[in-house]
Amino acid sequence: MIRHFLSLKYTSAEQLNHLIKLTAAIKDKPRDFRKALANKTVGLLFEKPSLRTKAAFYVGAQQLGAGAVYFSPSEVQLGKREAISDVSHALSRFIDLVVLRTFSHENILKFARYSSIPIVNGLSDLYHPTQALADIFTMYELKGKLSKLKAAYVGDGNNVCHSLMYAFSILGGDLRIASPKKYQPSKSILKEARHFSRVSGAKITVTDSAQSALNGADVVYTDVWTSMGKEKESVARKKAFKNFQINDKILKKAKGNCIVMHCLPAHRGEEITDSVIDGKHSAVFLQAENRLHTAKALLVYLLGAK
Repeated sequence: MIRHFLSLKYTSAEQLNHLIKLTAAIKDKPRDFRKALANKTVGLLFEKPSLRTKAAFYVGAQQLGAGAVYFSPSEVQLGKREAISDVSHALSRFIDLVVLRTFSHENILKFARYSSIPIVNGLSDLYHPTQALADIFTMYELKGKLSKLKAAYVGDGNNVCHSLMYAFSILGGDLRIASPKKYQPSKSILKEARHFSRVSGAKITVTDSAQSALNGADVVYTDVWTSMGKEKESVARKKAFKNFQINDKILKKAKGNCIVMHCLPAHRGEEITDSVIDGKHSAVFLQAENRLHTAKALLVYLLGAK
């Protein structure tokens, strides 16, 4: 059976914990994995701009002994120049795994439907599971098990937020999401995550008060107010989110030893201030580094080497 990584909703607690442990092993002793994917090839098919996701999988593949090939948006024009099914069928005969970054999650599902190789969701409009994997590993590395943590996500109820909801719902813990009412996460995804929480004991709450979300938090997470594809809403969003900035004043609501996270790119001075992202609580650039280590773990896991 082909293993895909399309959304954390399809991932069990056992699988997530295995990926966390595998990431820790690869990060601790990278030399032990230098030939783990020898003679394999990883394809990156990106319809959206990327820095960390592209670098993590491209460099990660090379560090594991695999080859990597990048396909730009203009080269493929998924669904326009060629049918998604044709691209999926063709690449399945050339390479061993595809990381697909696209606008519509339906494109991810359709690509996987016709693929005979593993497909990784490198970002879609609904989910960003590879980012969430790096996030939960960073939390584990710095704070221990998610089930023991109180985390505040302050900002847009976007694809990153959705993936974090699934992560906490599967592994446990207390996740508080603070967004203006118009920009809160999908109600259907929230309902599903809460259903998963019945097993894990997780608590997922949504509020329009950033202050209440941060109260006693171990982890404070934020993201841009205007995600890719939403640029026309920028002015309205800045107005709606003006009380949702992570700054030194609001950070005092969280625990004194809290960590601050941001998936990047950051709009400094909007959702987060310089003093916080560069301050003593910031885990932002460790979080970015962990994109590499978790990408490597995911490649090893999906290609069946470990």
